[in-house]
Amino acid sequence: MARIEPISENDKTPSIREAFKKHTEDYNARITNMKATLAHSLLAFDIYMQWYPLYIEVEKILGKRLAYLFAYSISYASDCPLCSTFFRKMIIDAGERPEALEVTPSEQQLLEFGSSISKNHGKIADHVYDVIATRFNKQEMVILVAFAGQMIATNVFSNLTETDIDEYLFKYLPPVK
Repeated sequence: MARIEPISENDKTPSIREAFKKHTEDYNARITNMKATLAHSLLAFDIYMQWYPLYIEVEKILGKRLAYLFAYSISYASDCPLCSTFFRKMIIDAGERPEALEVTPSEQQLLEFGSSISKNHGKIADHVYDVIATRFNKQEMVILVAFAGQMIATNVFSNLTETDIDEYLFKYLPPVK
C-alpha cells in the first residue's frame, strides 16, 4: 500500500489538470500512479517529468533498445519494482525476455555502467567509467550521467513512497522464484 496515495480527482486543481493534459499530449504517456502521486506538488511533477526530454536525448545517443535497457539496468540495480517493471514491459513488448537478454560486450559494458552508478551511488571505478567515456563525447556523457541521476531519483521516489504498481504493468512483473 502506498505511503502517499495518488492525488484524487477531487484534489486536482485546474493547474494539475492542465499539466496532466499537456504531459499526455506531449509524450503520448499515461498518468501513472507515480505521476499522480507527484502531482500533490505541481513543482515536483514538473521537475520529475523532465525525465522525458532527457530520455529522448538518451534514445538519440544510444538508440531505442539500448536506451530502455540502460534505464532498466539502473532501475533494477536500484531495486525499484515499479520502474523495473515499467522497463520489463518495454523489453517484453519488443520481443525479448529480461531474464535472457542477448547483448553485445559493448552493450553489456554500458549496462554495467548504469547499474554501477545506481549500486555505488555514483562512485564507480575508473575502468567502468573510462570504457564508456571513450565511446561518447562530453555532451553525451553528461546526458547519460544526468539521465542516470534522474532515473535514480525516480527510483528513490517510487521506493520511498511505496508507489503502487499500475494495473497495466501486472502481467510484466518478474516471475516469482
